[in-house]
Amino acid sequence: MGKAVGRWDFEWVYNEQPHTWRRREILAKYPEIKSLMGHDPQLKWVVSGMVLTQLLACYMVHELSWKWVLFWAYAFGGCINHSLTLAIHDISHNVAFGTKRARWNRWFAMFANLPIGLPYSASFKKYHIDHHRYLGGDGLDVDIPTDLEGWFFCTPARKVLWLFLQPLFYALRPLVVNPKPVTRLEMLNAVVQFVVDIIIYYFWGLKPIVYLIAGSILCMGLHPISGHFIAEHYMFMKGHETYSYYGPLNLITFNVGYHMEHHDFPSIPGSKLPEVKRIAAEYYDSLPQHTSWMRVLWDFVFDDTIGPYARIKRQYKLGKKE
Repeated sequence: MGKAVGRWDFEWVYNEQPHTWRRREILAKYPEIKSLMGHDPQLKWVVSGMVLTQLLACYMVHELSWKWVLFWAYAFGGCINHSLTLAIHDISHNVAFGTKRARWNRWFAMFANLPIGLPYSASFKKYHIDHHRYLGGDGLDVDIPTDLEGWFFCTPARKVLWLFLQPLFYALRPLVVNPKPVTRLEMLNAVVQFVVDIIIYYFWGLKPIVYLIAGSILCMGLHPISGHFIAEHYMFMKGHETYSYYGPLNLITFNVGYHMEHHDFPSIPGSKLPEVKRIAAEYYDSLPQHTSWMRVLWDFVFDDTIGPYARIKRQYKLGKKE
């Protein structure tokens, strides 16, 4: 099974997250960055094209053999679905239609959710707010692995398994770490999703459903694009909890690689984050960054100092009361 990793606990800190003070400093020095905040008028068209592409793919795979259904699910459809989850991430910050049309953003996120095959967007929005507000917060930020994950997935073989099962942990971890009541929006998300799944099944059978759901699960697990899950906040250098990646995969992931910039300015659309880095380059160029998500996955598996425990945690005493 390989050698166990060297960490047996999270990295506990007692200071505020760096994005709070860096945001203040950057805005004081470069107030023009405020002009980048707001909605991205192109986002709705890009996402709509991706959803329609997957609908066409459902028709095209319904007569293929099962091996080709699974092949295209991993090689093509899953990549689009993973990209759609990152579009939903952007939309959760109200950048599709702006903050004044928050409800439109929620509905559009459900539309972007359709090719993923399982309801996701409403629950993601509910918990993602906490990830920004309480980054690394014990019992609040459900992006942080549990102690059980950190203890068990501590060898290269087990870490590979953990990467493969990431979608399962992301789905179940909130129910354990920070359970919240089911909202009406989540129920609506589920109803809309399953109605569309049933319609697809009625017209084209089971294969398109497997194509969509298998693609989502496989490409959110052990897949090059999924390197961003590890790259964003796992502590590859002591004391640093957020990292950016400026490589070509940003072109198909709505610039999620610009993650330091995103946490500094979550109300700025992904399409405009490169401009943030250009304007405030001196704040980002000297910080640790990743050059390859594939390298991130390799190092995560084979570096004994990195594993599910390689995350910075902090206490927010008033977090659960707010």
